[in-house]
Amino acid sequence: MKSYNVAVVGATGLVGGEMIRILEERRFPVKELKLLASERSIGKTLTYKGREYPVDVLDENSFDGIDVGLFSAGGSISERFAPIAGEAGCVVIDNTSAFRMDPDVPLVVPEVNPHAIAGYTTKNIIANPNCSTIQMVVALKPIHDVARIRRIVVSTYQAVSGTGKEAVEELSLQTRRLLSGQDSECSVYPHQIAFNCLPHIDIFLENGYTKEEMKMVNETRKIMEDDTIRVTATTVRVPVFHSHSESVNIETEKKLRVQDIKEILSQAPGVIVADDPSSNLYPLAVNAAGKDETYVGRIREDESIDNGINMWIVSDNLRKGAALNAVQIAEIFIRDYCA
Repeated sequence: MKSYNVAVVGATGLVGGEMIRILEERRFPVKELKLLASERSIGKTLTYKGREYPVDVLDENSFDGIDVGLFSAGGSISERFAPIAGEAGCVVIDNTSAFRMDPDVPLVVPEVNPHAIAGYTTKNIIANPNCSTIQMVVALKPIHDVARIRRIVVSTYQAVSGTGKEAVEELSLQTRRLLSGQDSECSVYPHQIAFNCLPHIDIFLENGYTKEEMKMVNETRKIMEDDTIRVTATTVRVPVFHSHSESVNIETEKKLRVQDIKEILSQAPGVIVADDPSSNLYPLAVNAAGKDETYVGRIREDESIDNGINMWIVSDNLRKGAALNAVQIAEIFIRDYCA
């Protein structure tokens, strides 16, 4: 089997670390592995297949001889270095929002639109979607193929790991302080996150929505390849360490019953139906953490409209919502597009 030189940009972050683990778990054919980060990581090493790898400083010469670059170091880093990597012949799979809505860059969820990867040749960049968008479209695209979704209303309950290591530490510290009778301290979020919910992810835009909410609107249409789908979102940060949860309401063109939805999703790639309320069985963030699949439950008809369905969707935001999706894209790329 042919092997490839792979670089992980942002290797010391939560998503970068997950990318390294998933490359090993899935036995991606790595010939040489280069781990890249900022100057703050000088002297650090990370383990891959039992071997310690040094973390190198990212610069303009980092991509010489690299075949695949997995980027997860922030939008400004990707904006600067992804084009440099692409010009060096490296195919970039970028986990930031920097190129997602670029018409010349494919935005890919392998279970939904793997054919879009073919568009990588324009810039040698493939965009990884927003974590909340990924798990939603994995569950909704099979339904859309059968009954065409007209409208999506989604409210998210997003784990703090989506913000990074500092947010995980802040939730842990605030929880300990509050339980010991001390005041909480806020640095990552504008308000206390422990024992609280923040309806504020990313910056607010002129239309009153946050950037995170509009990502879900625009990315869903691009991935589903249907600009007529109406999407509205409310995204909320909750005091959970790992896994995003979503309450999703859809209106379809064709009438579907609950059993129809269950049958469609039970055959959908990457989806597990966990739906037996009589046994208290429904998707939970704690159960999805560390898993690759997207879990769907609480499936029920919306009695307020003719063709409405409600469901609850949960997935690990660091895995399927970020690192796993990127590695899956890389797997399809080397299988179908590398001579």
